[in-house]
Amino acid sequence: MKIQIYTSLAEKKKQGKKSFAVLIDPDKVNTIVLDELIGLSLAAKVDYFLVGGSLVISNHLDHCVQHIKKHCDIPVILFPGSPSQISKYADALLYLSLISGRNPELLIGQHVVSAPFVRQSGLEIMPTGYIVVDGGAPTTVSYISNAVPVPADKNEIAMCTAMAGEMLGMKLIYMDAGSGAKNAISENMIESVAKNISVPLIVGGGIIEPEKAYLNCKAGADVIVVGNAIEKDASLIKEMSDAVHSVPVRLSKS
Repeated sequence: MKIQIYTSLAEKKKQGKKSFAVLIDPDKVNTIVLDELIGLSLAAKVDYFLVGGSLVISNHLDHCVQHIKKHCDIPVILFPGSPSQISKYADALLYLSLISGRNPELLIGQHVVSAPFVRQSGLEIMPTGYIVVDGGAPTTVSYISNAVPVPADKNEIAMCTAMAGEMLGMKLIYMDAGSGAKNAISENMIESVAKNISVPLIVGGGIIEPEKAYLNCKAGADVIVVGNAIEKDASLIKEMSDAVHSVPVRLSKS
């Protein structure tokens, strides 16, 4: 089983280097849109593509991943909303466990069902503790998961949840305010979490300005994920990527 992408993420964290990922929802793109996103991402030196969504209602996942792989060498990581969102053509899979919720299906139930297919896919599997944070508006992920998000001002809940996820063996922690969030996750919450875990921290949801991406990285995020804002204005890719990559390098103490 491949471990190249996780090794890269862990090494970047150790070196204090930040990464930028463009989130692509297969339901919202066609070949023309994909070509534009790929071109802009290559020019902006985007680190990763995340592909997936809370609802993937089309059968475009394989086509989307194959098209990206054919036209660039930016790694493709699956960000699945369900066990059916698996494509063997990707490089890696965020194997998400919703540790902020109390829905047993999304903690372990769906993993039991999907395990044989995931194993057979040949993908690099990255166990990920998924923490949904209140972004000020109902989001698809909160509705589908039937789970109450972590309140935006409860830093200690997010911190303890992330610590528990790491101690349970999660290799990544992903804090998400959700697609269409009105408010991004606060720097205070990100800092509280980042200071208390040693695994890479991914942050996404509600990030619509390059300055916010920059501040989130300074607070401790290792990877910034942006999807919705780029769907509305693809030219933001360069500004977001430049902001993330301009964060001064600070070596990890772990």
